[in-house]
Amino acid sequence: MNRSGAQALMQALVDQGTEMIFGYPGGAIMPTYDALYDVREHLRHILVRHEQGAIHAAQGYARASGRVGV
Repeated sequence: MNRSGAQALMQALVDQGTEMIFGYPGGAIMPTYDALYDVREHLRHILVRHEQGAIHAAQGYARASGRVGV
């Protein structure tokens, strides 16, 4: 089965136990969001209003939960 880099990334996140990711769709990242749809039962996406906000949210999540912030 052929899969894209975006699909491989999403599967790697699921395999590593990632439960939540933060982001803002648009432009070149759209293939990743397409792949995210396929694993939506395993990964929760938090939509932010700015790319910088995603970084801060992921860092806060990591500090508060002890899990990796993506």
